Amino acid sequence: MALRLTICLVAPLSLAAAAPPSAGPVATTRSGRIEGIDQGAVHAFLGIPFAAAPVGPGRWRAPRPVAAWSGVRSARTSGASCWQGVTPEGFGPWSPEYVVQGDVSEDCLFLNVWAPAAGKARRRPVLVWIHGGGFNSGSGAVPIYDGGALAARGIVVVTINYRVNVFGFLAHPGLSAEAGAAPAANFGLQDMIAALHWVRDNVSAFGGDPGQVTIAGQSAGAMAVHALIAAPSARGLFQRAIAQSGFPRPLPLPRLAEAEKEGLAFGAEKKALSLAALRALPAEALQSSRGANSGRFGPVIDGRLLPQPLGEALRSGRGADVPMLAGFTADEGSGLSSAYGAPDPGILRQLREELFGPRAASAAVLYRDSTDADRAESNIQLHRDRWAWLLAAWASARNGRAPLYGYRFTRVAPGPQSARWRAFHSSEIPYLFGTLDAAPERGFTADDHAFSAQIAGYWLNFIKTGNPNGAGLPAWPALRVDDPRVMRLGEPLAPEPLLAPQKRALLRSDMGTKK
Repeated sequence: MALRLTICLVAPLSLAAAAPPSAGPVATTRSGRIEGIDQGAVHAFLGIPFAAAPVGPGRWRAPRPVAAWSGVRSARTSGASCWQGVTPEGFGPWSPEYVVQGDVSEDCLFLNVWAPAAGKARRRPVLVWIHGGGFNSGSGAVPIYDGGALAARGIVVVTINYRVNVFGFLAHPGLSAEAGAAPAANFGLQDMIAALHWVRDNVSAFGGDPGQVTIAGQSAGAMAVHALIAAPSARGLFQRAIAQSGFPRPLPLPRLAEAEKEGLAFGAEKKALSLAALRALPAEALQSSRGANSGRFGPVIDGRLLPQPLGEALRSGRGADVPMLAGFTADEGSGLSSAYGAPDPGILRQLREELFGPRAASAAVLYRDSTDADRAESNIQLHRDRWAWLLAAWASARNGRAPLYGYRFTRVAPGPQSARWRAFHSSEIPYLFGTLDAAPERGFTADDHAFSAQIAGYWLNFIKTGNPNGAGLPAWPALRVDDPRVMRLGEPLAPEPLLAPQKRALLRSDMGTKK
């Protein structure tokens, strides 16, 4: 994959960050003044540092405060994305507007703010968006995350970067030795918590209300939302949560000791047998193994930031009890599984066994298996039912807690091979952010824009009140465990059963509650 790099030399902020005089809006943060962009109804402030650059001896250390600067720092351009392999042309169903563009660097702990331009006397609810990418890639500056359209409808939008792959999630005995009682891993999660502290301390300068913060994320970002709910050190930093296309899985996160062994093995591969030797390696040397480290590094149960598995925290009541909105797209698997829609009978049996366990034989009659066309469609339906199963099991684990609103996104966006990809993983995001114009070549219609305005209305209502319902929108019921109904975000826009009763009666009961 192509990789564009930024040299990680940090000049004194008082010199490097000074902005020339201009007519842009100015906000005063605790670290200094910043100058943004006047976009009419919205003011945008881009590339704001929320923590010091984690470079040199700061690699694999907790995020540190930003040094104050003098003068006015320019906030007109997004900062570099965190170090990763990049494919700016896109891949699979994800065209360029879905992926990281521009430079990558270890100096990457930046966030972006969009706020209504109409004064700061009224404190507005805040959305903090956590990007996806499998904890291996992604950025708060991905084009479809532009917060301008949402901010124009009365909220403050913040998108954040966090360290990913080996830079964000290495565990190593040397790190544990030097950390003492502090968290010795999960540096990417620590970055998220540092960003939330920044929001608490600074968002009022943009007209935001630090007492009305919603954390939201998609895919790995949704898993990060679950982790933050379970993290004692994140308690009180948010009041609502949105998890899109990410639920706890049956396999638990690795424990710290297991992850440390993987860290030692990684060091041995790099011929860096100490933590100091690993820190001395250039970033590109750390990034250049096992397919850019894809899937190798991620959150761990470290005993401090994450003291227990997510499912245990949920069932024990130790997680933050906040209203939630959560769901998935109808065709999550189209871009994530090479077996999606395959007519292979063996794959069908495997999918049924994963979903129904010892009742798989009884469930077989619910999925047609006579022809290749039948088997292909049954394969798709089993993938869809698996996501419904994840939501149902996770909702059951949090039964009796704050309200939960579930959804299934079914609209198929126009674009290359839309019939193949259908409602693919993350395809809801441009509709929610109102960023359909980021990809004019997809040919979005007036109907697409109208639909975008509707479902963004649900998200905005939830961000403002903890309930997605509001004037002019079909009623969205809270999800009940005994009769789970979710909102179909498609045609029609209406509530529907999460799973057919006969399928629900046969489902395994252990999915999604252990991690």
